[in-house]
Amino acid sequence: MISAKKNLITLGHSPDADDAFMFHALSENKIETHGLKFEHILQDIQTLNERALRAELDITALSLHAYAHVADKYALTSCGASIGDNYGPMIVARKPMSVPELRDTTIAIPGRMTTAYLLLSLFFGAKGDGSANSKSKIQNLKSQHVHFDEIIPQLKAAKFEAGLIIHEGQLTYAKEGLHKIVDLGEWWKSDTGGLPCPLGVNGVKKFLGYEMCRQLSDILKASVEYGLAHRAEGVKHAMKYGRDLTTQETDKFVGMYVNEFTVDMGTRGKQACQLMLDRAADSGLIPSKVEIEFV
Repeated sequence: MISAKKNLITLGHSPDADDAFMFHALSENKIETHGLKFEHILQDIQTLNERALRAELDITALSLHAYAHVADKYALTSCGASIGDNYGPMIVARKPMSVPELRDTTIAIPGRMTTAYLLLSLFFGAKGDGSANSKSKIQNLKSQHVHFDEIIPQLKAAKFEAGLIIHEGQLTYAKEGLHKIVDLGEWWKSDTGGLPCPLGVNGVKKFLGYEMCRQLSDILKASVEYGLAHRAEGVKHAMKYGRDLTTQETDKFVGMYVNEFTVDMGTRGKQACQLMLDRAADSGLIPSKVEIEFV
């Protein structure tokens, strides 16, 4: 439901560079909003996923994994998604390791409702240790939730041997002395015959009605398009949320996750989203099959 304050829309997104770039135009009143006002709520993705379970926000960034649990409350916008094409969350470690060695290692993860964790589980179900029962391989996965921006520091402090990194850690892990074991976006593309890797999506509350949902989706798309048309301006704004990224690194990171699929995920993007949730259901990682509803 729209806030008691007339025409006020609550909008949740992550405090990271790509989301900051996407929503810069909207937050700075650079685009037409047709009388609607937006309250920007910046929280980490695991928190936003949890809030989506309670349908607290009108529009929210959320993990595709989490959408499986809130599909009765939210539809997905076709714009604003973070989709990697042959790259995505990474398993990194303090020293070079094989995949079987990871089986006996507790992996620091950014949240159990994140798409990164879903991909990790699917990967071990597909690769694992070679046994036939993929569900048992997933259930035996050892992991512990750590706030996403604490994973690399805790690896460096030897509190964990391996971690699942998202956001800018994908660009900075090597200079922190860590080793890439698996890029789950590369694995996903190879394992699906070339599909991109959907990670973050935007949910809009279905209670608002189809016409309002469509209008909000169009506004989000206009914000993304403004950013891409005024890239230097958007990157400068995004650097506030880049956690020590240089201008060049911020621009690279934004380019990774604000791309053609962000403007409109299109047939391939939607196909990838549906396939990931279908695989999750088949593996018992979500309660049941989910048919994604887009606006």
